[in-house]
Amino acid sequence: MKTILASSSQRRKEIFDKINLDYIVVSSEIDEEKLGISKSQPHLYSKKVAHQKGLTVSKQFPNDFIISADTIVVYKKIFEKPKNYSEAVSFLRILSNKTHHVYTGVSIICFKKNININFYEKTSVTFHKLSINDIKYYIKNYSPYDKSGSYGIQDWSCLFVKKIKGCFYNVIGFPISKFYKVINKNNIELTYHD
Repeated sequence: MKTILASSSQRRKEIFDKINLDYIVVSSEIDEEKLGISKSQPHLYSKKVAHQKGLTVSKQFPNDFIISADTIVVYKKIFEKPKNYSEAVSFLRILSNKTHHVYTGVSIICFKKNININFYEKTSVTFHKLSINDIKYYIKNYSPYDKSGSYGIQDWSCLFVKKIKGCFYNVIGFPISKFYKVINKNNIELTYHD
């Protein structure tokens, strides 16, 4: 029985590698916009998108553990991945000098074992006041176009962060500590490298 990460996110792979998890990657390749999931409740939105990603891959691998996730940045609305330079600038200007929330929905599915678990984690992140020069430098040198909210806390934008309340790894893209508690509580045995 394999463990499958239903995500092409390099950051999630790095988090899984930190705990020596034995897994393979199968990207879910779903179009989130076409799912038609309401964005009015961010925690439910992130859980539902993660679940749809997991279901898509589970149909191909019904005997294996499928782990999927969806991370969003929220300040009054959901900040998706920026479509272009001007949107990236706009996102970071809005987040400047404010506290926003990062939600990651996680889904663990195994059809064979009748496992279907969904949970989310929330982390609050407060940014310093950002100068336009710092914003432009960041966007030019650290491509933010595959990151919700236009930043990745693990790179140069760590300088933007005044304080963080909650799980740091959740902001990167996967709440690994909560995940570990959930699988232990549900007696899910995954395979780890020695």
